Amino acid sequence: MEGVWSYLRRKPLQRRVTVLMTIAVAVAILLSNVAGYVALRTTLFQASQSIALSIANDLVAPASASIRQSGQLSTEVQQAGGVIVEAVGADGTVARVPGEVNALVIEPGDLASAVADGPTGRRMGVDDAGRPYVVVSVPLGTTGYALVVARPLATVLGILETERLILLLVIGASILAAAVISGFVARSSLRPVRQLTAAVEHVTDTKDFQPISVRYVAGDLATLAAAFNQLLRSVTRMRERQSRLVADAGHELRTPLTSLTTNVDLLARDLNADHLTTAQKGAILGDVRAQLAELTDLVGDLVQLSRDDSAGAFRPVDLRDVVGAAVERVRRRAGDRVLDVQLDELHMVGDPDGLERTVTNLLDNAVKWSPAGSTVRVRLQGNRLRVSDSGPGIPEADLPYVFDRFFRGETARKTHGTGLGLSIVAKTVEDHGGTVTAGRSDDGGAEFTVQLPGVTSREALPGVLVPSA
Repeated sequence: MEGVWSYLRRKPLQRRVTVLMTIAVAVAILLSNVAGYVALRTTLFQASQSIALSIANDLVAPASASIRQSGQLSTEVQQAGGVIVEAVGADGTVARVPGEVNALVIEPGDLASAVADGPTGRRMGVDDAGRPYVVVSVPLGTTGYALVVARPLATVLGILETERLILLLVIGASILAAAVISGFVARSSLRPVRQLTAAVEHVTDTKDFQPISVRYVAGDLATLAAAFNQLLRSVTRMRERQSRLVADAGHELRTPLTSLTTNVDLLARDLNADHLTTAQKGAILGDVRAQLAELTDLVGDLVQLSRDDSAGAFRPVDLRDVVGAAVERVRRRAGDRVLDVQLDELHMVGDPDGLERTVTNLLDNAVKWSPAGSTVRVRLQGNRLRVSDSGPGIPEADLPYVFDRFFRGETARKTHGTGLGLSIVAKTVEDHGGTVTAGRSDDGGAEFTVQLPGVTSREALPGVLVPSA
């Protein structure tokens, strides 16, 4: 059996479905026909036995009288149609009808009926020529004999032989029809699968990630097609984001690289001419160092923004610890700015390093725009984290774009930065199933609100939140 399954597994799906459907239908046809044949055979045998028993019961009275008078059976009990009638004594003595040419082969079981109130016997037997009979035996009162009546089975066996031939033809034709119909049904049923396969091959060959259309789809195949289309849309969005990232990164890298090239060329030309003063060379080197630092920050932010492996580090997190670590890191470089922190309990499943970078970016942004001596407020209430500063705030026209990559408002262009910090915040929050919005704080500065899925007790965490990328 294992060899059959191994053979089928190597065949195409349509052929496997056809073969399995044909086998299932063939088994059903075979079982139903065999059951019908067995029922017919049983019915015919039981009918023959009933007829033989009825004949025997009708002959009990004349046979008993004949045995008592002469010890033989009279011709009155002789039956037509090849029916054999005999009387069998308890000692094995057999009395036959005069002129009867066929003799039944008596078996020991027939002798049990040769006593008064003996049992009625039923069996299959043969005559001395080997012809089959259905045999019944009934007691003949107190004569010490049993009346044995045998009815030939030639007609019944002929009917059964014809029935077997008919059944073989019916089974063969039915299996052939089942194979044809199964092939048609398998081909029709798997048409959506072939369409889906062709669409996948088209996507693989052409790299065209547009959603596919599969006709006549329902149930699990519809779910599979929808999931595949969702995958294609995700891949398309990812490619678009990557393309925009590469294009934006190339644009942003062009300016510092051009400036670096200009400064290096200037220093190279001055190696022999020595036209630049020491102060001018120091200024150029300082400019080069600043541009290299800007490039380092930009490359680091690009690497962080392009990473897609945060889901692998997801684990239960107490957000108070994450925010506290970020606050301590930023406080060391905040100068005389005050960080006012109030944190309620919030537990979630996430990447603690990514979340800490997110909070750090928000705090660095708030510190950068807050004037000296001002206060940066950090509030974790419920599932919302708010970071507010006392700076000039974000212009209304810039609010829809602050989380776009490389976006820097008119005022921000005059300060150091890559334009990727808030994009990293938005991506990390999205990876954790949350949202982040920008607005204006109560005292006119910027306020960022991060909403994350979480619970207020560590015990409730496993049954509420499931990590997802």
